[in-house]
This record gives sequence, C-alpha cells and structure tokens, in this order.
Amino acid sequence: MPARRAPAFLLAIVLAVLVWSAVNPSDIGTWFMETVWAVAGVVVVVATWRRFPLTTLLCCVLAAWAVVLAYGGHTSYAEAPLGNAVQNWWGLNRNPYDRLGHFMQGFAPAIAIREILWRRSSLRASRWLPVLVISCCLALSVCWELLEWLGAIVVENGDPAFLGGQGDPWDTQWDLFLALVGSVLALTLFSRLHDRQLVRIEGPRSGVSPSLPPVRGP
Repeated sequence: MPARRAPAFLLAIVLAVLVWSAVNPSDIGTWFMETVWAVAGVVVVVATWRRFPLTTLLCCVLAAWAVVLAYGGHTSYAEAPLGNAVQNWWGLNRNPYDRLGHFMQGFAPAIAIREILWRRSSLRASRWLPVLVISCCLALSVCWELLEWLGAIVVENGDPAFLGGQGDPWDTQWDLFLALVGSVLALTLFSRLHDRQLVRIEGPRSGVSPSLPPVRGP
C-alpha cells in the first residue's frame, strides 16, 4: 500500500472498531472512559492534518493504541476475551490485557511526543530528546493513575471496572513500569525509522547537510 494512502486506511479501521465497540459494551461507563481518548485523538489528528501531517509510523502506532482502547472499553480490561485466552494458555493468575493497555500507554505516546519535539523544538539532534520523551511518557502514565484513583472515588467509591486492578496490590507500580518499558522499547526499535520518515516531512536535521554527489576533478 502506498504510504500516502496509509493514514486514510488506518482511520477507516479505527472508526470501524470504535463503532463496533459502542454496540452493547459490557459497561457503558467503562466504554466511555476508555474510548473517549481514542475519539479525541481522532478529532485532533483530522483537524490538524493539513498543518501537521503525521508520519506513517506514528499513524500506525496511534491506530494500534486506539484499537487496544476500543477493545478494552467494549469488553472491560478485566474480562477481555483475548486476555482470558492468554491467561488460560499461560496459567496466569489474572487477565493480562490491562498490562497490554499500559504498555501501549508508554509505547504510542513515545513516538507521538518524539515527533512533536523533533518537529517543533530545537531538540531534534539533542541527546536529551529520548530522556525528555521517556519522562513525558511516565508523567502521562502517572496522570492516568491519578485519574483512575479519582474515578474510583467519584464513580462508586470502590473499584470500577475501568481500573482493571483485579485485586493486585502492585497494580499501579506494574502499570507505571510497563509504560516505562513501552516507551524505552519504542525509542529503541523505531528511532531510526522515525528519523527517516521525519526527514521526508521536515527536511534533514539541523547542521547535517543532505548527501551530495562526489565532486570529480577536471
């Protein structure tokens, strides 16, 4: 598939999955809490596309994250059938789909934050770029944990389904750790590919000249 068609194709997939997730979800409150972020992301990306088109890599990562959110919202993270299948296969003591969600909470924002900073700041050639990206991802994950805590108090003064804690006393620590792992892995695996795609959109890095043909003598 040509790269220029990939964003429209991915958008169609995300919209289809979001519509599917809205049909008879296991809990309407959980569905809203999980999918509102994906819907907001779609609106922002579409509204800013002409001024800030995204790389194909970022489009793919954001689409994958939206699908994870929509599926978890439809089934609830604690009862996700895919997670149940993995739990039974590996003999785990809990449904691991929530772990996937928090891994993606570090993986996808890492590429998104890196792209924004690379294109809209002076950090594109700085060694501080990955440090700042990982720090932002951890801050985002902490904000989500605080939001879950607030939801537990406001929604029903207990443990609403969107928490996905499943009785694990270390659930918050695991969530933050997996977001950290996701962000580090995203930068480790995809930084070079991301750079190549960013150069196509924004031009070469500051201070780095594009490749020139060798100069031949007379």
